[in-house]
Amino acid sequence: MEFDRSGSTVQEALQPEGGRLGAPPSLPALTLLGHPDLSRTGERVFLPDLARGRDVLLSRERPLFAAPGDPGAGIPLGDPFLSRSPLRLEPLPPLGQGGVLLHLDGSRTRVSVDGEAVAESRTLSAAELEDGAVLLLADRVVLLLQRRPAPLPGPAGGFGLLGESAGLEAVRRAVARVAPLPTAVLLRGETGTGKEVVARALHEHGPRAGGPFVSVNLAALPPSLAAAELFGARRGAYTGSVRDQPGLFVLAHGGTLYLDEVGEAPPEIQVMLLRALETGEVTAVGDPTPRKVDVRIVSATDADLEEAIRRGTFRSPLLHRLSGYLIRLPPLRERKEDVGRLLVHFLRVELERIGETLPPRGSAAPATPWLPAGLVSRLVRYPWPGNVRQLQNVARQLAIDGRGQPVLLDSPELDALMPPMPGTAPAAPDRTPLLEPPPKARGRRPAEISEDEMIAALRAHRWNLKAAADALGIPRTSMYLLLERSERVRPAARVPAEEILAAHARCGGDLEAMAAELEVSERALRQRLRDLGLP
Repeated sequence: MEFDRSGSTVQEALQPEGGRLGAPPSLPALTLLGHPDLSRTGERVFLPDLARGRDVLLSRERPLFAAPGDPGAGIPLGDPFLSRSPLRLEPLPPLGQGGVLLHLDGSRTRVSVDGEAVAESRTLSAAELEDGAVLLLADRVVLLLQRRPAPLPGPAGGFGLLGESAGLEAVRRAVARVAPLPTAVLLRGETGTGKEVVARALHEHGPRAGGPFVSVNLAALPPSLAAAELFGARRGAYTGSVRDQPGLFVLAHGGTLYLDEVGEAPPEIQVMLLRALETGEVTAVGDPTPRKVDVRIVSATDADLEEAIRRGTFRSPLLHRLSGYLIRLPPLRERKEDVGRLLVHFLRVELERIGETLPPRGSAAPATPWLPAGLVSRLVRYPWPGNVRQLQNVARQLAIDGRGQPVLLDSPELDALMPPMPGTAPAAPDRTPLLEPPPKARGRRPAEISEDEMIAALRAHRWNLKAAADALGIPRTSMYLLLERSERVRPAARVPAEEILAAHARCGGDLEAMAAELEVSERALRQRLRDLGLP
């Protein structure tokens, strides 16, 4: 059961005051797509007050976010770089179905909506809420404001599907309904949407889970060998056949046969597939005797089979046989609220493959988030023609490029992995102008700051001690104390003279560049240069 942060269920909160006449079909919600604490990605809060015509305040202290399905009280965004002065979301008519007016109300938190800076206010239309508007706060937190259906009680477990979007919840419910049945299932959706993941879930959560799961891509089968691959062949049935071949239908006996790219099956194979589905029998090439098989068929395609039938390239009876039950998989561009969780998941997987891990969860907010919020905003706004598979490729590029770095970089190579779709502009990096200096974190004790966080702040600010101290929310004198206690930071006085001379030559005497390369303070390095007789 899903709760809003007041403790009542969302379904209860949606009822009109003074009566229980039924809930509207959807309501506004905020989903956390980017946060300095990566473990919070995917948390959300429903906003029933907006559906009732009441303003909602948004700041570091409210509202309270929680993981989907978590009945607890939730926690606020909590980032000290966000202003305590709230932004205000004002509902626009018609009640429960209109847009939202975002007011800054003098808050010092910098805000952009879908990549455009907000000066004082911004109207978000009803259509934008249906699509999902991306809010970037202080270059640190990314939220998706959208209108989505209230969550329904769903099946236990995720079936290997990562995300909490309404479209993915519908897929899970469909899997739960049909998995226990022997019905043939047709999976339809764009390339890269996870059709094989769903096929395996149907197998693993049905009565055939103990049997084999056999997968074949029909588009990859040579037409001359397709019949033998699918239905088997007797020795000598064709050139090169030196032994009996059982065929995939026989190998899948007692289990599931997954026919991927079924729309690409050659016409002669379509006829054989139709007969096998109608009779439950297969006939091997070169063998006159048919063989009974007990196989559940799950097929998948991203093709327009109805158009193929009109062109005469796909058989209508075969489509009807395959479509015992239809499941449509939504494209990633319709699952914006899932992009953050998928990105963090794939980054974790790719880093583990190269022997690294995600940054550990810390008790204090890092001065510079490892996963930049502006990068997350760009990825969420991209239309993803290659869907989840394309996002995984982007995560792999980021993980490898960012190996050992304190911050992931939005590198030019991403442009090649994320080309603009025809008729659309590229999702440019979110470059919200600095209308005023960002609020500084105040009141932190040096003991709260880990060595990793201190070094990350120094690197992010090119070893300018004052800028790093301001970002960490401590006085510069406290930064000196932290540096003295650190075993990983060396003072400029202990850097060998030959190393300084080499850096001086490489950087052309640029003090700031030298300090960043040697990882020492500019002030101390300037004194060392004087001691060495260098300008």
